[in-house]
Formats: sequence, structure tokens, C-alpha cells
Amino acid sequence: MFWLDIFCHPVWAAVSALLALVVRAQRRGPWDPKACSVRLRGKTAIVTGANTGIGKFIALDFARRGARVILACRSESRGTAALKEIREKTGNSDVHLRLVDLSSLDSVREFAKGIIEEEKALHILVNNAGASGLPRQITKDGLEISFATNVLGPFLLTSLLLDLMKRSAPARIVNLSSLNHKKGQVDFSHFHGENLIYHMDFVYNHTKLHNIILTNEQARKLKGTGVTANSVNPGIVMTEVIRHYSFMVRCIFNLVGIFFFKSPEEGAVSSIFCAVAEEMEGVTGKYCDSDCHLVLPAPLARDTALAVKDFEVCERLTSKL
Repeated sequence: MFWLDIFCHPVWAAVSALLALVVRAQRRGPWDPKACSVRLRGKTAIVTGANTGIGKFIALDFARRGARVILACRSESRGTAALKEIREKTGNSDVHLRLVDLSSLDSVREFAKGIIEEEKALHILVNNAGASGLPRQITKDGLEISFATNVLGPFLLTSLLLDLMKRSAPARIVNLSSLNHKKGQVDFSHFHGENLIYHMDFVYNHTKLHNIILTNEQARKLKGTGVTANSVNPGIVMTEVIRHYSFMVRCIFNLVGIFFFKSPEEGAVSSIFCAVAEEMEGVTGKYCDSDCHLVLPAPLARDTALAVKDFEVCERLTSKL
């Protein structure tokens, strides 16, 4: 506890805050969303996990550009708070909250049904919501909870909304992944909670690899429709994604993060780039890094035969449940 006492001392806290400001002031990405003049008036966008962190700043940016924005959140209280904040900061009253629990396929279907019935168009879908460090749990659908939340929930949501997006084309799908996908592996028994090691971010890494693989196959299937699909690495970001880790891990993460990690606003930039930038018009099946560069993901993520198999497995799992 000695080191925690030092870090919590007011003088150290003040010095840390000052150093953090200096470091962040020198950290400038190659693409600035505030310098991008693209407007989204007349466009509709959905952002999952928009009540906090990266998702909230993505939704905030879309609202500032004049879009009709739907915050897809699990928590009604936190979603309502985010809704109020975004409306107040942007002056855009066309921002709305819809509840969805991505770990439940029934909830995803109910959410998608409501969108299809209520919305005339859908131009942007950002699958941002995700979780890391969840303890082992099997959902009522018989799925491991991290895979249900990070992979199968977003996969089903995208599938159910595709026809609406095709009718709204040009449209863009942005799926958040992570640099950690490079440490992931593909084992289809993982979907049911088998052969998994629950240590730190091991399970999360596997899910983030699936995100890229499935995005690439989705993009291939969507060629010629006017709907693009790309995956994004937001960088290492100071968000609540680690809330399920131990107290000590959270402390270390937050202390180191003050100096080296991105803020949620900075972490949102690469997703906004893929969703609105003119440079990304018609670009599909790509992986964007945290500095808005299109780069190659890990070799497994580029395996086309594996992508076909992965897509088939996810279709089967979500169609029969």
C-alpha cells in the first residue's frame, strides 16, 4: 500500500496531472475529426455502448455533425445520462436511447426489430460495445458470455440490420477490435466456453481476433451493395473496459495510463475516421490502426478460408438460438 499512498498524495497527483497534459499535448494523430467538415444531416447512425468511453465520444461527434443518432446501451440510467449530455453539448435533439444487451440474442433481435420498424434508413453502424475480464459464465443461449457480448451479439445485430443499410447505401459498418487480436487464437469450442483460459485479457484477445475475421468476410459478401465494413484498433484507451479486473490491475492500468494511454476522446478518432472521412468512401475489408492508417492485421485475421468457416459458424449459432 506504500506506493498507492505516494501516488495518492496531492503533490504527486498534481505533478502527474501536469505531466499527463504535457504528454497528451504532444500526442497528435494524423487525422483530426474537428478539422473534418463532413456533415451527417439526414443520416442515421447507431453506436453500441454509447453511454460511456469511446462510444459516447463517437456518438457525440456524429451528433455534432447533425446526424440522427441512436445510442444502443444496456443500462437505462447511464444511457439516459449520456443522452442528456450529448443533447446539451451538441444542441442536437435528434439523439435517442434504445436499450439492448448484446450478450442476449433475444435482446439483440428485439432491438433490431424496433429499429427496422421505426427507422427509414441506417447509414452508419458502429459496433463499439465490448467487455474484457469477464468471469466464466454461460448465457441462456448456451454461449460463453465474452463471446456472446463481443462477437455473436454484434454479428447478429449487423446481420439483422443489413437489409436496412443496403436500402440506405452508401452506408458504413465499423467494428471495434484491438491490437490484442494479435495474441488471439481461433477455436470454435470457445463459443461455448470450452478450452478457455480465464487469465487477464486472454479471452478478450480471442474475441477481438474474431471481430476482424468476421468483418473481412462481411466486407467480401457486401461487395457491390454500397455498404462497407471495416475494423478498427482504437489504441490503448483509458476506459471502463477493465472494470472487471482486480483492484491492483486497475490501479496500475490507470497510473500508467495517465502518461501513455489515450483518453476516450482520442480513442474514438479512428472509429470516427472510418465512419465519416471522405478518404474512406468505398473502402472496405480493411483494418485501421489507432492513428488512422490502414495496416495489415495478424496473419490469422487475413486467412480467407478461416473467415468463411468463422462466418458460417456464427451464422449457425445465431440462427438456431
